[in-house]
Amino acid sequence: MGTNSFHVAISHLLHSNTIPDVDGLPIGSETTADLPFSLHSLLMTAMDLTEPVIEASLQELRPQMVFFDFTYWLPALACRLGIKALHYCTISPATVGYLISPERNLHEKSLTEADLINPPPNFPPLAIRLRSHEARQLATATAKDYGKGISFMERQLISFASCDAIIFKTCREMEGLYCDYIQSQMRKQVLLAGPVLPGPPTSILWLGSFELTGMPFLVALKPPIGTETIESALPEGFNERTKGRGMVRGDWVQQQLILSHPSVGCFVTHCGSGSLTEAMVNECQLVLLPHAGDQFINARIMSGDLKVGVEVEKSEDGLFTREDVCKVVRTVMDNDSEVAQMVRTNHAKWRELLLCNGLESSYVDHLDHMLHGLLKS
Repeated sequence: MGTNSFHVAISHLLHSNTIPDVDGLPIGSETTADLPFSLHSLLMTAMDLTEPVIEASLQELRPQMVFFDFTYWLPALACRLGIKALHYCTISPATVGYLISPERNLHEKSLTEADLINPPPNFPPLAIRLRSHEARQLATATAKDYGKGISFMERQLISFASCDAIIFKTCREMEGLYCDYIQSQMRKQVLLAGPVLPGPPTSILWLGSFELTGMPFLVALKPPIGTETIESALPEGFNERTKGRGMVRGDWVQQQLILSHPSVGCFVTHCGSGSLTEAMVNECQLVLLPHAGDQFINARIMSGDLKVGVEVEKSEDGLFTREDVCKVVRTVMDNDSEVAQMVRTNHAKWRELLLCNGLESSYVDHLDHMLHGLLKS
């Protein structure tokens, strides 16, 4: 947004609210990053309990518009107060179009594995398809409670149906076809915030020197379900076998600095949108290993549409071995490999576009212009 409107928006955003206690939700939890996936529903329950407080805040602040993501009840509240409600969607437009398109008639039936193997009929004819295990997982996940008495899918359907416009964190150069598809199917104005690239890091990287690939490694993981720490989940003798050659961390790491470090040549990523954005503006090779949700479709965009990385092959049940990962790492790190040369060339092209002087500001300026237009409608 332009300078003046940006500061107005920020002054509203800094009005903080406390998330209420919910039985089973760890004290101090504020975002999904604080929790394992199994507890996300409790966080949504807590967030929904803030509706009276949010209503009081909006009545006091009287903003012209409000941005929301999973608070499906906010558009109706905003409408009562004469406020525009904009769905700032944290899921990629390709994922939204694939899963939630009106062509799937989701108000009449639930998604099944068979439904999700292929995209909706008029979905852009690009590289996105789901494997059986991915379709099965997504069909199950979208039907589960995501908050008290409401599923993830219901939350999304209400949000898209009742908002005044949709905003995505992307650019037309990368996902324009998917944005156009959503706009035509949902009959909602789709606005783009641009790629929203990370700012330059200000801290100092602790990585200075340093299994199967024969290459030194750093692994950042969340503790597996049923364990408290990464250390307790490691195989016996792992630290001794890899001493001086590798590190495994279970806490926050300086990923942006790590990816830009000249010693780092390959990034094995779960394909979260934030991690992919950071990877796209750096030079390390991408090995794609999606785990859940929109990560599957993000991986197809990276490997199929943009051809900037290589995905690890999995079995029909979604399983993979260390040899499967090792094979892809070696492929992308082999300078003589045609695959490595292709993804490196494509990655360089997209990195140059994303870092092009003025790209980000042009999207922000255009979004600002479109938001002012919405206020007049």
